[in-house]
Amino acid sequence: MTHAMLKGSNVPLEATTVRAVLRWTPGQGVPDVDASALLLGPDGRVRSDEDFVFYNQPRHPAGKVWRLGKKRVAEGLTDTIQTELTGVESEVSRILLVASADGMTFDRVQELRILLYDAAGTGTEALAYFDVKPETGEETALICGELYRRGEGWKFRALGEGYSNGLKGLATDFGISVDESEVMEEPTTTVPAPATTNTPAQPTTAGPAQQSPEVSLPLPPEQYPQQPPPTQPAYGYPQPTGRPAYGYPQAPAAAGAAGAQAGYDYPPPVTAVPAPDFRLPPQGPQFIGR
Repeated sequence: MTHAMLKGSNVPLEATTVRAVLRWTPGQGVPDVDASALLLGPDGRVRSDEDFVFYNQPRHPAGKVWRLGKKRVAEGLTDTIQTELTGVESEVSRILLVASADGMTFDRVQELRILLYDAAGTGTEALAYFDVKPETGEETALICGELYRRGEGWKFRALGEGYSNGLKGLATDFGISVDESEVMEEPTTTVPAPATTNTPAQPTTAGPAQQSPEVSLPLPPEQYPQQPPPTQPAYGYPQPTGRPAYGYPQAPAAAGAAGAQAGYDYPPPVTAVPAPDFRLPPQGPQFIGR
């Protein structure tokens, strides 16, 4: 006869080896569920980290509690913990049967149920079952039930107690030491700062420097380019060196030179000295008075 259990109820166990099966209905958005067990002493805590049977440590060193693993059945998916009650060490007073979700909350897990079977029997009918309901929906780990000693025998109690900090938080609460260096940290997203509209983008690749367009601004008088003083005045107007004067003869560039380029529309000044034996031609008769 199968016992349908309510939260907090208990049932005696006559079987010597018990198989506790977690079963749930898979589907889109439904997280995976893992079964695990904690062996507790009279003080309600584990004696060492070896008293934690889970996916990374599937068998207890004493060999009396182990994880069978997952299986697909007609009703859904299962994960199983098996316990040989008669061989459990006397220092162990309780064995917690735990379900943990794969990084998600149990409000997404559909039809979670724990079933107890007599592993030594040949029948397929469960000894008892308990439909596990999260209290808040934010739980990521649940103590579905516990096997505990009562006199010379064992009993099973339906619990359904939840933890929002996952299997790590639950295990730590019962004395398991968690190595923080092995805990995966959540990835961080660097959000780029929004680009400003009044700041031009800077080049990100190496290459020739690009000059920005020049903007002409009026200069103060003292910053205008100054022309050097002329070396010699040309007909009353000082002329800059190296540039022809418009409409005026060009002054010589330096002493002893033949003179600069001729000014526009004017012949250059005569600078040659006459020879010593130079004579003017005789005057014509037109200058003789009558």
